[in-house]
Amino acid sequence: MEEPQAIGDAIEVIDLTVDGVSPAEESIVLENTADESVDLSGFTLRDREDGQVDGGLSPFAFPSGFILQPGESVTVTTGQGDATDSELYWEYNVNIWRGEGDVIRLVGPTDQIVLEYAYGDIDLEDTGDSPDESDESSNGNESERHVEGELEIHHIDVGQADSTLLVTPSDETILIDTGDWPQDGSDVIAYLEARDIERIDHLVATHSHADHIGGHAAVIEHFETNGDGIGAAYDSGVPASSATYENYLDAVEEYDVELLLVESGDELPIAGDVSAQVLNPPADASRDQIRNNDVALAIEFGEFRYVTTGDAESGAEARMLEEWESDLEADVYQVGHHGSSTSSDEAFMDAVDPEIAIISSAYDSQYDHPSDEVLERFADRGIDTFWTAVHGAVVVQTDGNSFEIETSESFSTDAADILEEKSDSGGDETNAFSPRALRSGASGFDGAVSPALG
Repeated sequence: MEEPQAIGDAIEVIDLTVDGVSPAEESIVLENTADESVDLSGFTLRDREDGQVDGGLSPFAFPSGFILQPGESVTVTTGQGDATDSELYWEYNVNIWRGEGDVIRLVGPTDQIVLEYAYGDIDLEDTGDSPDESDESSNGNESERHVEGELEIHHIDVGQADSTLLVTPSDETILIDTGDWPQDGSDVIAYLEARDIERIDHLVATHSHADHIGGHAAVIEHFETNGDGIGAAYDSGVPASSATYENYLDAVEEYDVELLLVESGDELPIAGDVSAQVLNPPADASRDQIRNNDVALAIEFGEFRYVTTGDAESGAEARMLEEWESDLEADVYQVGHHGSSTSSDEAFMDAVDPEIAIISSAYDSQYDHPSDEVLERFADRGIDTFWTAVHGAVVVQTDGNSFEIETSESFSTDAADILEEKSDSGGDETNAFSPRALRSGASGFDGAVSPALG
């Protein structure tokens, strides 16, 4: 722990655990170093952003009548537990303080800051984050977020399935879904090996259907036996009665992978400037609604935003609109449910308002994905559309200000052209796909750089 920068006559931060632990295990230890007891009733504990992770959390409030005696300490942990005189719980399964640096603030009943402790790369004097300047610094417009490095988002071509790899500037990896069960993760593992991925830090199952977790067991086994392991697995907690789902849970147990159930308001513990906010499922998820309790995420890096919703259908979209409408806008949208007409409805698309849409489904989808209705909606809105069936793997790269997209195959990004190509296939599942040359005036968008985000 670095030397503290603390303000206050009685309470000091004597220990903190914020790095390398699960979201429910972050903790700080406060000690009363004065000769008299301290009544913390009405006091709150906050981070540099006042304990409001993306506006979804409230600051920790000490219980009424909580007295800290001279020389005694209290540990405040992010997760849940039974409160005692020396242990209190925030009751959130999210990261509050950033591992690379943040500020711990103890705030009195009248909103005065009575203690401020900075660690890591935060310097109170350089940032102006002192008690005397806190009110002033919180006013006015927020400046543009400056971030370092690049975020990569790989939409792997896995046919009528989903699998998306994110690689952060610090080489932290998030793998969202692993393709369909017949491939047993082979195509996903091959893609990862070709890019020298040796560890999956965050393995997300959007939901328990076999076309999304088909390779989970194999991916876990591969990286636990041939790589540097799996950091943690994330799940909605809504099960499926399939051998594929059971195999996934068996692999979690066999290799002792930490399995975390997430809900709306949680945030994946990603280091650095990348944040991953959980938009769905709700806390009261019904165990018989697999798709509508799908794990949906909003990824943010600098000024860039990406939304992915798995197979979430209109019911889940309506709920997300109600809770997160102002936070849904994105530059890039991974289209819900493989482009099915059950998802991406008008109201949801109004809120997301993407520049780019990316669809993952097979060329001759037995479910007619992507639907004509959705492609027409994208065409009407002028959304550049990528479909793994004709574009192959679709990779988004962003420095947080602008982004570019690379594809393994060239094809038009006009949704109307994709609709025509889909119609030309005639739904014949034996029709082998051969990429068509770009139509006159259509952009393949390979490597094209988007204007600065704004």
